[in-house]
Amino acid sequence: MLAWKLTLKTPEYPAGRELILIANDVTFQAGSFGVKEDQFFQKASELARVRGLPRIYVSCNSGARVGLVEELKPLYKVQWIDAADCGKGFEYLYLLKADYEKLPPGSVEVHKIAGPSGEERFVLDAIIGEGMKSTKGGIGVENLQGSGLIAGETSRAYQDTFTLSYITGRSVGIGAYLNRLGQRNIQMVSSPMILTGYAALNKLLGKNVYQSQDQLGGPQIMVPNGVTHQVVRDDQEGMAAILDWLSFVPKDISAPVPICQPSGVDPWDRDVDFEPSQLPYDPRDFLRGVIDHEGNRMRGFFDAGSWVEYLEGWGRTVITGRARLGGIPMGVIAVETRSVDRLVPADPSNPESCEVKESMGGKVWFPDSAFKTAQALKDFNRGENLPVIIFANWRGFSGGTRDMYNEILKFGAMIVDALVEYKHPIFIYIPKHGELRGGAWVVIDPAINPEKMEMYADLEARGGILEPPGIVEVKYRAPQQVEAMHRIDEKLKQLDAKVSGAQGAEKQGLEAEIKAREKQLLPLYTSVATTFADLHDRAGRMKAKGVIRDSISWKNSRRYFYWRVKRRVLQDYLISRLQKVDLTLSHKDSEALINKWAADANVDIQSDMKMVAWLESQNVEARAESIRTSFLKTHIKELFEQLPAAERSGLLSSLQGK
Repeated sequence: MLAWKLTLKTPEYPAGRELILIANDVTFQAGSFGVKEDQFFQKASELARVRGLPRIYVSCNSGARVGLVEELKPLYKVQWIDAADCGKGFEYLYLLKADYEKLPPGSVEVHKIAGPSGEERFVLDAIIGEGMKSTKGGIGVENLQGSGLIAGETSRAYQDTFTLSYITGRSVGIGAYLNRLGQRNIQMVSSPMILTGYAALNKLLGKNVYQSQDQLGGPQIMVPNGVTHQVVRDDQEGMAAILDWLSFVPKDISAPVPICQPSGVDPWDRDVDFEPSQLPYDPRDFLRGVIDHEGNRMRGFFDAGSWVEYLEGWGRTVITGRARLGGIPMGVIAVETRSVDRLVPADPSNPESCEVKESMGGKVWFPDSAFKTAQALKDFNRGENLPVIIFANWRGFSGGTRDMYNEILKFGAMIVDALVEYKHPIFIYIPKHGELRGGAWVVIDPAINPEKMEMYADLEARGGILEPPGIVEVKYRAPQQVEAMHRIDEKLKQLDAKVSGAQGAEKQGLEAEIKAREKQLLPLYTSVATTFADLHDRAGRMKAKGVIRDSISWKNSRRYFYWRVKRRVLQDYLISRLQKVDLTLSHKDSEALINKWAADANVDIQSDMKMVAWLESQNVEARAESIRTSFLKTHIKELFEQLPAAERSGLLSSLQGK
């Protein structure tokens, strides 16, 4: 096991940033984890946690080290049931007295018996190997205990700082678990993650079912199941992928995201050229931009060339990745509008199994994509400190029997859990021609975490409990549509007037004519009713009801969110520093204090652009120190007043050195 503390000079941190790099040395005992390796790994990882530095793990190993006490192999003897016929088996293994006395104390547990010839035999009850050279690195359960040590350490590291694993070679057992526990994984195509080798599984099954380790843990397995975030072809590409990921990550756990001013090639002050349509389309086109059929570039929401997608092959009805908005790193969640297929491979160990192809509709959360959404939010939050934008375009959750069995309710609830614990700004934006319905709205509503979440909608977006046709089926059925016809249609009005004074055959004829007219108009009035219902779902009503903060036109959304996101990032960082030095300050109190400071400086606090300029000019540490001093004075005064009166004068004297 090797570890380094690296200092990298990058475009985001030209003065340098530090990180901890840990790697298996596969040239020593196949990179296996012994006790010393585990202890060293734990200390290096702990250093990263304590300092809040990114922790990168390069994985290439053979799992927990397995061994035997080699010194005993030439010494032990066997007591056969029938020495003339070994096929009958044996009774025990033992050592003769002379061999037993060669061993260090405590290296074996034995009980003593007399042999057939009266000689002393030391029957082996347990082999410990204490003091023997072949056991110094660990050979069995002590290595499993060490594996538990670094498993727990890696889980804590994911909670406390940024963790990323690069799988550059075969990773076995605890090696595979460490990658998953660190959550973020880049896997090279020829580097499987496995729990048990294919040869061992074949032996267990009694036949040659598996032909390679890739069948068990190659990218074709680990990408669709959500363990691997990104696949690379070689180590050069792998190292570049690590650096690309780090470019979105702050230098330490307490720092804000690294904002790089964008070049003049793609300024913040521009339109979003690509416009979502009402027909299914690839949402990546509005994230990254696209070249149209005529060769014209239609620029997307984010800075050109900054979009990086992760977890692409898993939960494909949701798209997750990272990008920059005017140089600001952001976590991104978008919704696939097209239908996608999910392939479940056949298991070679089961001759009756076959590949299953499942079709999944667009704009719907399924179990895997709901889990993916929650997982992405956790990754953005822990160690990355990213502001997040969710381009919300969901009709709801898939709630059929299969999906309920596959835990859609559990994974949908995990989205709420992830949002509740999110510590950085979150922006929900319903894009042009997008919609947010029912339970899908509920799990991302800003009321979940009002201090961090804000919701917006395009002028052509929709939001409501049911889609308009569904509302019509429940609240504006055919009889009510017929009533509307008689109120609006001139011909029906005339017929109604005539029928009221008619009798006999004339009345029957008029009633038949009315029925025919109603039948003719019903499809049109169903459309009218649908439009009437749709008018309840418009951005105007959402804003009037206070469920969105504002309605933002899609074309202008890049400009708006650039200033809004930047303000929230700078403001929330200042709030976090104030709350760190004054434990009594709530988020709301801190925000009010900042607004007061800005107002005192004649800054328009309603203008995100002006607030950004003011926030960038502030000495954050000086502001925090002033609050810290005030907090300490107040806190000391409160503590002092809690002392008995007789103790106060004595304390004052001691503080004054009297």
